[in-house]
Amino acid sequence: MSDDKEKAELDDAQVNGNEAIERGHDPVTVEKLGLGKVTSKLFTWGVETRGIYPVPLHQRVDRNFHKIFFIWLAMNFNILSFSAGTSGPLVYSLGLRDSCLIILFINLLCCIPPAYMSTWGPKLGLRTMCLSRYSFGFYCISVPCILGLATMTGFMILNCILGGQTLSAVSGGDLSWTYERLSWIPVLIVYLVALGVGGKHLSNPPPSEPATAEHILTFASVLAGFVLTYCPMGCDFTTYMDSRVSQWRIFWYSYLGFIIPVITIQCLGAAFAVSIPVVPSWSAAYVDQSLGDLFVAVLRPTGGFGKFLTVLLSLSVTANIAPTMYSFGLTFQVFIPYCAHLPRFVFAVLATAMKDAYWARRHLISVIPLSIVGAHRYYATLTNFLGLIGYWASNFIAVVLVEHFLFRAHPEWFLPSSTTTTTSSPSLSKHSPTPNSALMNKNSTGDPFAQYLLRDWNTPSLLPSGIPALLSSIISYGLVIPCMDQAWFIGPVAQKTGDIGFEVAFILTVLFYVPLRWVEVDGWTLVYEAIILGALDTDTVLDYRQWQKEQ
Repeated sequence: MSDDKEKAELDDAQVNGNEAIERGHDPVTVEKLGLGKVTSKLFTWGVETRGIYPVPLHQRVDRNFHKIFFIWLAMNFNILSFSAGTSGPLVYSLGLRDSCLIILFINLLCCIPPAYMSTWGPKLGLRTMCLSRYSFGFYCISVPCILGLATMTGFMILNCILGGQTLSAVSGGDLSWTYERLSWIPVLIVYLVALGVGGKHLSNPPPSEPATAEHILTFASVLAGFVLTYCPMGCDFTTYMDSRVSQWRIFWYSYLGFIIPVITIQCLGAAFAVSIPVVPSWSAAYVDQSLGDLFVAVLRPTGGFGKFLTVLLSLSVTANIAPTMYSFGLTFQVFIPYCAHLPRFVFAVLATAMKDAYWARRHLISVIPLSIVGAHRYYATLTNFLGLIGYWASNFIAVVLVEHFLFRAHPEWFLPSSTTTTTSSPSLSKHSPTPNSALMNKNSTGDPFAQYLLRDWNTPSLLPSGIPALLSSIISYGLVIPCMDQAWFIGPVAQKTGDIGFEVAFILTVLFYVPLRWVEVDGWTLVYEAIILGALDTDTVLDYRQWQKEQ
């Protein structure tokens, strides 16, 4: 999309709220709630107040593209990635070689979608869930929002479990780019010291039983669920970056930010997990399945310094929780559209207030009590959670990517001739339907981003219905459920193959979404013809049919 065209589209969007687009929230609503002075003061201090309002082109000027590398690096360079790697040997009885090979190839493949979706932020200035309205519609996007909120809450719970376990083992507002850029360094030091102290036990891993297809595929589904669920937040951190940047540049920064920490730390976790049974002090410390106790045992030769390093490791989870809370607030605004009028910091304050209220009144459900419950069965919590979220993430990715690469990039394959805005029939020019984000412009092909009309981002009637996206996802579960392998249910197919639910979910969603979306796109024209042509005289209808043939 050219800069001039995009600017024109944003100007159209600003007709009904220029100041709201510029500030990222509705100043009228903020004043009504008595937050005007507070918001203005925070804005002057550099606190981000923008929620899901599109970022105007002139505000997309950040050229520090390395930021996105460090944010993905920090989010994954922590103890949660380590724990995911340990599940291969500890839960699925896989050897070190098999675990590392699965970790390598699954992550090389599954890190591609979230890295690619990070490239959309600079192009459109839209947050991920807001951008997903162009495939799931204004109302149906609520379902992915609910699942996304549950997923982010689940990840925060897992992080709190690990952070709490690690910390207990020792003792018996604005997203900070600086923190995310540096937070991984102490974690790296911890892992290097752990390797230096315990590396002698990793050189000769014990022999393992041959890997079975069931265990390989089920472990692969857990790893896929770990990274694929970053897709619903992929654009959230890149919307302020310069729109003229090459997509490849953003992609490689993001991709490397994923694969370097995820593959490295998960393989390290698998290596330590394999050696637990042959090192008496490690197996004694791990009797309660606490990774915190394991790290204390590994670092015990360093004395008090080891405890200090374990404290640093426990605090590393904040580098994942902080960006997750950032995306949580944005997703909540898409889920409840009225909240889009409020500045984003309101949701950070609300989350903090909920936590404080729990401690004060002991009756609110929050991340902390759920973390306490999950800590008693951590690996059951981890594997069940990652396996389940991988299913819906596959549905989401399939819909968004098919919409982008097929319907947005090649609308001429699906749109009838009558949907073009340029007509050679003067008598029908006034009756031609105006292309919007549901009924795409056939004449504008080649660049899929040109089909995302930003003026439509918050107008339900100008967005797709979302029914094809929702229906194709739901239908896919007719075969996904028999392919599930969870602690509480093992489907008949999964009994023979292992968990292949996320692969099946992706393939079936693609197969169902294409025809359903095509019917929706062509259906708009059929409705148009039934209403408009039914009110026209016979000669005009014949003229219209002749024009269709010529096109």
